[in-house]
Amino acid sequence: MINLYNLYEMKNAMLAPARFSADLTKTWYRHPWNPLSYTQAGRTIAAAAEMIERTSRHFGKPAFGLKTTRIGGKTVNVKQETVAELPFCNLIHFKRDTKRNDPRVLLVAPMSGHYATLLRGTVEALLPHHDVYVTDWIDARQVPLSDGRFNLDDFIHYLMQFMSLLGPKTHTIAVCQPAVPLFAAVALMEAENDPNVPLTMTLMGGPIDTRISPTQVNQLAEERDLRWFKNNVIHSVPFYCAGGQRDVYPGFIQLSGFMSMNLDRHVGSYVDFYRHLVSGDGDSAAAHRKFYNEYLSVMDIDAAFYLQTVDVVFQRHLLPKGQMKWRDPISNELIDVDPSKIKRTALLTIEGELDDISAHGQTTAAHDLVTGLAANKKYHHFQQNVGHYGIFNGRRWREFIMPRMRRFMREMDSSAITPVPEVDIKNSKHLKAEKWDKSIHGLEAVTKRLAEKAEKAKAKADSKQKSKKTSAKKTEKA
Repeated sequence: MINLYNLYEMKNAMLAPARFSADLTKTWYRHPWNPLSYTQAGRTIAAAAEMIERTSRHFGKPAFGLKTTRIGGKTVNVKQETVAELPFCNLIHFKRDTKRNDPRVLLVAPMSGHYATLLRGTVEALLPHHDVYVTDWIDARQVPLSDGRFNLDDFIHYLMQFMSLLGPKTHTIAVCQPAVPLFAAVALMEAENDPNVPLTMTLMGGPIDTRISPTQVNQLAEERDLRWFKNNVIHSVPFYCAGGQRDVYPGFIQLSGFMSMNLDRHVGSYVDFYRHLVSGDGDSAAAHRKFYNEYLSVMDIDAAFYLQTVDVVFQRHLLPKGQMKWRDPISNELIDVDPSKIKRTALLTIEGELDDISAHGQTTAAHDLVTGLAANKKYHHFQQNVGHYGIFNGRRWREFIMPRMRRFMREMDSSAITPVPEVDIKNSKHLKAEKWDKSIHGLEAVTKRLAEKAEKAKAKADSKQKSKKTSAKKTEKA
């Protein structure tokens, strides 16, 4: 079988001279000492050169770059430090220069292609009123074979270790893919009556049960057997890399999948980017660079983790069926994952109206599984007018979702938590998530409400169109 990884690296090497020339051309035609940089022709040449340079570049891991935060109207310094190092993940802490006692939060970043920095906006919004820790997953391409494999069982074990390290007064958040391993880790800790079980667990757009409202991603996983994925998307890292000869799901293949789902939008975005460069619209061009520098930065995933996740989560649906088992990496013992054991950890689920990755009902399925959890510990929020990315980034995340999470965690924390400054509440509100009620938040109820919303929108559009036609007829008669 042809190793696409070698071909990908060869392509990058072949394009290096062209990329260097394009970068040089771009720099020259934007240099303030070059008179052509002030002309339409100069901007057009520079724009074309940047397009060539960006479309042929390999984007490395970005930095979080969060040096400060604002608390109570004052700027507070933030220092990023690593508190735990494991072969495939570092646990990083955003230490604020303050004596505030805010809820301690473990933010579990997805291992689904992008780096943890994809959650920069998530961390930034949490920082003022939370003590934030983040799982910073390492590119499998950089992990030597001698460190062993990494699968879904290891992922769960890593989370259990981190929660034990942070202690019993910890709040956890899983964004997208890690909803399943976090849910499993908490269930296992509860079953063992572990004193370090977290106070809360927030699942945001996670694939708890992908049999519900299957998306394009879910359908692809079910249409192909596991052998197809192993033969078509798993490749070995080139020998000259630190993780040489490790079987991985390469980042560049994942990126192709991400892009193909909304190809028209991405092509249109690049066309607009070119026009902004030519017209001299620097702000719009900078916004494009900021988004795509992050979006195009991808990492490789260990093949064992990818294949086991496809098998357990997307094909056999073992968690919602009550058949999921966890193999302890240390003892090799096979242990049942029993969600009914969850009794101490409060649950909040977040779903987005326009989410085309984890659709309606896939995350809220968690409420049906935690049969041992009291009703006063089960909450949900359904955010309208946001897609998958908007659940944890952007204006609606900051204004509507984060405030609800902040209040949920504080209400479930009995320790002496420092109050949120009044000025911050005015700026970001103090909204509250609703208690879970299947008759209101369940899939059928949500589907019915969205259908009614679509019907009203259509009726409004039809009425507007009819009004325009009537006005046009009156104009013609006049």
